[in-house]
Amino acid sequence: MSPDSQAMFDKVRALYDAGSTVREIAQKLGRRRVYRWVRRIDMPERNAMAPKPCTPAYFGAFLARSWAEGTTKVRHLFSDIRHRGYTGSYSHLARFLAPWRNNGPAQGGDDELSADQDAAAPLPLHVVDPMTGRRISPVVAAALCVKPRRQMTDRQIVSVDALKAASAEFTTMRGLAMRFRGLLRGRSVEKLDVWLTDARRSGIYGMQRFARALRHDIEAVRNAVLEPWSNGQTEGQINRLKTLKRTIYRRVGVDLLRARLMPLQD
Repeated sequence: MSPDSQAMFDKVRALYDAGSTVREIAQKLGRRRVYRWVRRIDMPERNAMAPKPCTPAYFGAFLARSWAEGTTKVRHLFSDIRHRGYTGSYSHLARFLAPWRNNGPAQGGDDELSADQDAAAPLPLHVVDPMTGRRISPVVAAALCVKPRRQMTDRQIVSVDALKAASAEFTTMRGLAMRFRGLLRGRSVEKLDVWLTDARRSGIYGMQRFARALRHDIEAVRNAVLEPWSNGQTEGQINRLKTLKRTIYRRVGVDLLRARLMPLQD
């Protein structure tokens, strides 16, 4: 139960006890659950969803035993639970196991592990935008993480500062993202090697995975840092052509299609 839900429930109960009708409360607060709430004296608890085979929590007891026996490699545990019916992704399992590297798996019996595995998974970060009072969504946070400060609006700067104050992980990720942007523009291969080492040691799964992907084709990455060439223009033209084709597909003839795709002749 979230604090916001409890606060809204308290408002509904206070208005109803003061003599307001259900219709008046619903219109004033913009809520649909007023009728159900006025009949209760306390906030109803939300039922927890049982783990499913697509989630690592479903195999929590097995994972905890394997971890205690010394099997801590994600790829090995992923293979083991895949044979037992796991249908989720590798990255989901890696995020689930990340807190165990510092604190170990949750203690308790098999039943307790199966019911409470969500406590071992990293909790989503809820940061409120100080200027609007609304929660900053993960999509907005990801975009702000890679955007230079000089290109931000005043509102975005306030949001970034709020995210950095609430999450040391966001601060580390943003620092690595800005450094990577800088080394691409600075064309320094030496800084690239240092960045890859720092990303691997950051403890942030997303950055570690990105660094591993870069190392798999490190020569191409080094060339991208050193050379001034880019295929951005080519990709942009391909995207334009595909967009035009989808827009007028099966609606025009070849002549009009050619006129739209070919540049104008002087």
